[in-house]
Amino acid sequence: MHHRHFLAQLDDERVLKAIRDAEHKTSGQIRVFVSHHNVIDALDAARRQFRRLGMTKTKCRNAILIFIAPKSQTFAIFGDVAIDQKCCGEFWHMLRDEITPHLKAGQYTTALVHAITRAGEKLGEYFPAEPKPTNELPDRIAHD
Repeated sequence: MHHRHFLAQLDDERVLKAIRDAEHKTSGQIRVFVSHHNVIDALDAARRQFRRLGMTKTKCRNAILIFIAPKSQTFAIFGDVAIDQKCCGEFWHMLRDEITPHLKAGQYTTALVHAITRAGEKLGEYFPAEPKPTNELPDRIAHD
């Protein structure tokens, strides 16, 4: 699938609302990135985009990137070092398994909203919201 087709099917407002709602409950940051490239290793590509987007520069190092490559029909969820230390791989695998059926069914917004909501809940367990929250990263969906 072409990434523009994927983006056209997304309900940006629902995705942005999910990000804002999730970040309201945590000091963590969540971003979504859609790649137009054919990606062989989604996790490696997510890691590169994570750095390129400046996500390693958050104060608490607790950002999460949800990376989607529609052309390759693959995705990855990548967390910075602080969330990775707190959150076991089992959670990420469970989250992957929860959203895969939605992606396969073409329910892209539902898949992203679910992933964002669940990631936000997990971030909130370990990194509760600060009294005066700061949005360190843009909420908008990034793409190349």
